[in-house]
Parts: sequence; structure tokens; C-alpha cells
Amino acid sequence: MLQILGHGSKACDGLTRRAVLKAACGLALGGSLANAKPQAARGRVRSVILIDLFGGPSHLDMFDPKPDAPAEIRGEFEAMRTSLPGVLVSEHLPRVSEWMNRTCLIRTVSHPYNSHNPYGVMTGYTGGQDQRDYYSSPTNHPSMGSVCHYAGLTRPDVPPYVVLPAYPGYSQGLRRAGPYGGYLGSQYNPLFSQCNPTFDREVGAADFYNPTLRPMGDPTLPSLEATVTLDALDRRRSLLEQVNQQAARLDSSRAIEMMGVRQRQAFDLLMNATTRSAFDLAQEAPGVRERYGRDLFGSSALLARRLVEAGVTFITIHTESRGNGHWDTHSNNFNMLRGWLLPYLDRTLTALFEDLHQRGLWDQTLVMVNGDMGRTPRINANAGRDHWPQCGFCLFAGGGVRQGHVHGRSDRGGGYPVEFPVTPGDLCATVYQLLGLDPHMMVPDQTGRPTHVAHGGEPIRGIMV
Repeated sequence: MLQILGHGSKACDGLTRRAVLKAACGLALGGSLANAKPQAARGRVRSVILIDLFGGPSHLDMFDPKPDAPAEIRGEFEAMRTSLPGVLVSEHLPRVSEWMNRTCLIRTVSHPYNSHNPYGVMTGYTGGQDQRDYYSSPTNHPSMGSVCHYAGLTRPDVPPYVVLPAYPGYSQGLRRAGPYGGYLGSQYNPLFSQCNPTFDREVGAADFYNPTLRPMGDPTLPSLEATVTLDALDRRRSLLEQVNQQAARLDSSRAIEMMGVRQRQAFDLLMNATTRSAFDLAQEAPGVRERYGRDLFGSSALLARRLVEAGVTFITIHTESRGNGHWDTHSNNFNMLRGWLLPYLDRTLTALFEDLHQRGLWDQTLVMVNGDMGRTPRINANAGRDHWPQCGFCLFAGGGVRQGHVHGRSDRGGGYPVEFPVTPGDLCATVYQLLGLDPHMMVPDQTGRPTHVAHGGEPIRGIMV
């Protein structure tokens, strides 16, 4: 195989010379590159759990505190020491602080895409515009999970790619760009679970920044809508019994022949005992449920661990819900973080880390925690922080990354990287590398043109082992 050697310098559009030359080779070969499926090698990890803190988590109040900065930048929280000497985190992450010597923290994620969707997080593409890219479209770039599916990172009897607890944007009835197959085709869309979170009382528009309303509930397998209506089944029997009986009846009917592709995929998954069993959180001991938390996000993290055990390659958890299940803290930032967001993240992350360790899954699973952007260094008049994509964080844990390592440094106010800036494309390239995929590979877009899956991103060599 011809290898193109040289330095990995980037052009002004962000593409590496390697990527440009590969694209040129593909065009010169009459498009053969675009028509060839990529081949996966044996990677350092088998599964990825991406925890997307939707809305933009405040890096300054979490993983990059500035205790010596002025009060209008420093904020209300104290910084606490961690198990990693010299590294501080928020006082409201006490359990996570004990894991810092076993995680890998990036403090310099920076990009230009100021938008409330997971498009940049999930695809690595940050050249989007809300007028064009806010909502999902067949011309969107594919998500990491979709690329993994396309490249053949699949296993029998389980979906290759699952998104929990529902569509990002579901509580507003949106279909935000990011988690889909895009121009690779809808057959590479994820399996979206569904949920119906409950609260202590009715949630209204005035509760957007209310830290006391906590979404409770479990993600579940999707219904088959008109084809299979689980609500119409006998509620006196267990869910698995209902699905088994309904599946047996439909399997012998002509209804299957009338299904669309997406309906058929959902039907096949509901018929599959491995997938149904993985989604059955009732199999978990009460003590385990309590460690993760009975709220929607604790349940989603526990389900993600069960899906890793079942063999799912890529799982995404979006932390969005009605009420305050988001990290868009333009107002009441400190009360939201103190009262709910940081405590549930602290509890859920460490429960997941403990389980992965105890069950022998740590070295084969990569956990990735980040958001669509960071927050402004300066606190606004509403005790909030506004959008700030110029600097944010990503926390890695599990297989393939250096433990007890901090990559990059922001300036004194936490506004800009001063060393080792990292793009979402770099994060995606790193994930592909650890999964055994070529981080420089091309896939065909809607016109057949070879397109770089990491959008010019390079694996972050300094964080990998």
C-alpha cells in the first residue's frame, strides 16, 4: 500500500496535507476511494460511552477552576485538591476528585461553532451554521457512532450504536443535528431509546433554571408505533413476556413485509433477546440502582454499562430534559450546578467508573465526557455564564488513554488555550484511533466526494498509551 509520508501540517481550512492528498488520490482513481468501505483493525478499546453535557458545561466551575482570579471570574465555588497532585477541580465534584489519578483531562477544547446542538461534539465538524445545520438533515456529516457502524464495528444480536435517553432536543420536539448517519444514510442512524421523565410537580417555562426539579425515570426500547403497540398489550404481564408474545404473533404474519427500514430494524431489535435483556434495568440489584441514582441520567449511565456488556460499540448519553436537565446556565449558574448538575454528575460518573473496573470492562471501554462548548470567564448580571466555545474541557477515562494526565493549559482567566489546543475533530480522530479505525479515512458524502471523517482532526498522541 502506498503511504504518503511527511509532516502533519494543516492548511488554512483545517485539513491536513495527508487528508488533502488522500482525497486527491481518491479522485484520481475515478472515485474508487469513495466506493470502498473502510476496514477496522483491532483497536485498544471495544466500546465508547460519550456523555454529552448538553448546553455547554462551565469549565471554570468544574475541571478548570481559577482560584486566584478575580471574583467575577473565579465564581462562588472553592477549588479542591484531587488524587492527582497539583490538579484542582470544583468542590462539588468530591467523588470525581478521587478518580483524577485514573483519568485523562483535556482543558483546552476550542472551536468556533457556537450552537446548541451536538453536531460538533458528535461529528468533529465545527464549520456549521445554525441557519443550515441546526436541525438534522440527510446532508449532515455523520456522527462518530454512525461512522463506526459504516466501518463494520458491529456485533451480532445488538445494535452497534445507541443514543440515550431519547433524541437530543426531544423535550422541545426538535431533531437536532449530530447523532445521525447524515449522508452515509439513515441505515446508520442510532437506535434511540425513549423516555417519559417525571417530576415532583408540573414543569413550566419559568423552571428552566430551577435546580429543584429533577427528571426521574428510565430509558426504554422504542415502541414500533403502528406496527406494535406495547401499550395495547396486557399490562398484567411483564414487559419481556409482552414483547415475546407480540413478536411471535407478528413473526408469522405479513406485517413484517410491510415495514419500512426503520420499523423493521426496531422490530428485529425487539425480537432479539440480547437487546431486550440489556434494556431491562429491573435485572439490576436495588443497591446498584441507588449508586447510579434513580433519576433519568443515572438510569441512562447504568443502561450504558449494560449495553457495553452486551457488546454495543458506541453509546451516547445526552443530558437534556424538561426542567433543568441541561447545562445552558445563562442564569442561576451556581445554584444549578451546586443544587443538581454537579452532584448527579459526580455520583453517576463514579458509579460508572467503579462498575467498569469491577466488571473487567475498564481497559476495553472509553468514557468521554464533554459538552458543546464552555462558558464565559466573566459572570453576567444574572449570576450566569454565557456561551464560550473558545475554551472547554473533555474528560477521558478507561482504555487507551494515559491515566493521571492533564493535557493543555488555559490562560489565567480560563478564556483561551495557551498550550496544546484541541478541536472536536481531534477528539473524534482520537476515538477512531482507539477503536481501530483509520482517523484519516474518507467516506463518500451525498455527492460521492471523499470526505474526511475527522474533518482535519489528528489523534491526540500525548494522551494515548
